[in-house]
Amino acid sequence: MENIKGYINRIIYRNENNGYTVMSVDDDITCVGVFAFVSEGEYVSLEGEYVEHLSYGLQFKVENCKVIKPEDENGILRYLASGAIKGVKISTATKIVKKFGNDTFDIIENEPERLAEIKGISEKKAMDIASQVREKKNMRDAMVFLSEYGISMNLAVKIYNEYGEKLYTIIKTNPYKMADDIKGVGFKIADEIAKKCGLEPDSEFRIKSGILYKLNELLTNGNIYVPYEELKMEVEKLLGIDSVIEYDKNISELEFERKIIIKVIKKKENNDGNSNGNSSDNNVEQDNEDDVIRHVYISQAFYTERYVASKLLELNVTAPVDEDAVKEKIEAIEEEENISLDEKQKQAVVESIRSGLVVITGGPGTGKTTTIKTIINFFESEHLKVRLAAPTGRAAKRMQEATGREAQTIHRLLEVNNLSDDTDSAALFERNEDNPLEEDLIIIDEMSMVDIYLMSALLKAIFVGTRVVLVGDINQLPSVGPGNVLKDIIKSNKFNVVKLEKIFRQENTSDIILDAHRINKGEKVDLDKKSKDFLFIKRQTKEEVASAMLDLIRRHLPKYVNADINEIQVLTPSKIGPLGVENLNKIFQRYLNPESDKKKEKKIGEVLFREGDKVMQIKNNYQIDWEIRNRYGVVVENGKGVFNGDVGIIKSINNYTEYIEVEFDDKRCVMYTFKEMEEVELAYAITIHKSQGSEYPAIIIPMINFPRMLMTRNLLYTAVTRAKKCVCLVGMPEVFEYMKNNNSEFVRYSSLDKRINEMYEETRDR
Repeated sequence: MENIKGYINRIIYRNENNGYTVMSVDDDITCVGVFAFVSEGEYVSLEGEYVEHLSYGLQFKVENCKVIKPEDENGILRYLASGAIKGVKISTATKIVKKFGNDTFDIIENEPERLAEIKGISEKKAMDIASQVREKKNMRDAMVFLSEYGISMNLAVKIYNEYGEKLYTIIKTNPYKMADDIKGVGFKIADEIAKKCGLEPDSEFRIKSGILYKLNELLTNGNIYVPYEELKMEVEKLLGIDSVIEYDKNISELEFERKIIIKVIKKKENNDGNSNGNSSDNNVEQDNEDDVIRHVYISQAFYTERYVASKLLELNVTAPVDEDAVKEKIEAIEEEENISLDEKQKQAVVESIRSGLVVITGGPGTGKTTTIKTIINFFESEHLKVRLAAPTGRAAKRMQEATGREAQTIHRLLEVNNLSDDTDSAALFERNEDNPLEEDLIIIDEMSMVDIYLMSALLKAIFVGTRVVLVGDINQLPSVGPGNVLKDIIKSNKFNVVKLEKIFRQENTSDIILDAHRINKGEKVDLDKKSKDFLFIKRQTKEEVASAMLDLIRRHLPKYVNADINEIQVLTPSKIGPLGVENLNKIFQRYLNPESDKKKEKKIGEVLFREGDKVMQIKNNYQIDWEIRNRYGVVVENGKGVFNGDVGIIKSINNYTEYIEVEFDDKRCVMYTFKEMEEVELAYAITIHKSQGSEYPAIIIPMINFPRMLMTRNLLYTAVTRAKKCVCLVGMPEVFEYMKNNNSEFVRYSSLDKRINEMYEETRDR
């Protein structure tokens, strides 16, 4: 590497998120790299190499940067006058250097009160100058110290801002504290630091942090709680210790600190090992150890579930209804809309009027949409206000198209703000207990996708007296987030549930609907039949399957279903493997959006992004800005928030400013920093889980051997029901048969039904 030394003349560009900086050194050298708090006027020693940038010419790409304290008067003056120290202009800097010369920095650091000897500098200002110089030195020292432990600059800044000078003690005594206090520092980062610091593998700090880490990790897999012994095995595996001797002691201390909640369940009341049975607050000592199971909760998850149970019961009030008058009005709506409801659908309408909360569930083609439209018409005819919402943008769009009424995401309904990105923060939404929704009826579609935290936020914004209709298909996959909200509400047997089962067969009834119901019941599906919209293309090898899928996307399906090539969606059970999301996206990118001199690209992590790529947001980002522009480029609407499952196209990549522009389906344009693109994936192929709530003109599903845990009936059923016009299954019929007949589901530990029954008994006993 080459070495250059010089003064930073100008900071041209700085990305505050990751520290990437473009700066001019000694007027004529453009240097680029990631720097830990450098300022204009500082003297630096840089190691790196000269590179030729396509757009910006010759640059010095910096690998290592060291700030050297100025030792001569000119260097000291240049630094102080650069603006690096607020309140010190060139005239003041000149006076300071003239009086103290080469000793200026020693005076500032050790005898700052002497600065007040200079006319125009008060004692307060002298202390402020010294404080700024000390803060910059302390921060830079901290950056260097933390970098020795492999901590990125972005994370190092968070650590310094949280702890200040205390960080040295915390790093050396209990680095696991950072996992509790700082977002972005997980157990694994803290554990690596702890190893370098020489902490013992069975340290109580490590065991406690490991317990909380495992609980939170299992929460991200959809669980609300974990059985005590199962958690112990997971923690032992994580820590690499055969038997965690202090496990019971440490978990008891975490319970005492209220970081976790332990509920005791009698085995005979928990015969399915999941979410049945009644919980008890009894101590284990009062029961035979062999007769009880202990469930361990993160406190936040337990109290969120309890709140949801309580609020659902509060909303579940009934009002007297003149059924004859209601049915008369339903008949008038049927005539006006030229529809005919069956008895179950009419029951759903009546219950939505009578009950504060009603659940409507059923598979595709069973008339859920017709029922919703009738409910809307009834309430609007009574001059009552109705709002419609769904968990994702695509699901809301489907709801709007089906009902002809405005529908929005639950996040927009609750008016998401940018004050916090905490999962259950009251500051996350403008609508809450203090500012509730003012509608008379709220209808939420695709309820199977709603997790416990989103449900909690929704219920906080609904006051008693508002009617709530929850609509969903319980045979779909559960939510990505924790909980099993829809199933548990139904399982509790405390609410009015209307199950629509009749398939409304018409001459043009889709094979997609009929075969989806056959799959759900485990019945025979004729894969050899000549169907217009349910096709099985037999292929034997993974290579043949991939080739056939690509051929369908490029040549056959867009014209067949009259859709854009990017509207054809490949759905696959797995992220990894030859036909998993990661590999398929590389293949499809190569052929559907090939490399070109006209397209800029950028590799971020292991993913290569290219202008024109189809991409998906994979986690909720409540703070990112978006805007909608008209055809002249004028912004006509703006806001905040991009959510898990939103799909768009990369419009531009700017390697200089480090921004990537994505335009989403609803015309929202978002400028992502390169760092923020870690929340984005290629989306030519997506997992079936990610497709929930969406509908596509045509879908393609590989039917090839995947890990057995992914080859389940409800996964296949969910995938098939995502198609509007055509389903194409490509692969081996025996794989299809295995999935159809495999009715096992991945165990998800949730207990909302138990909390509902507990709260119900509590209120009844009052």
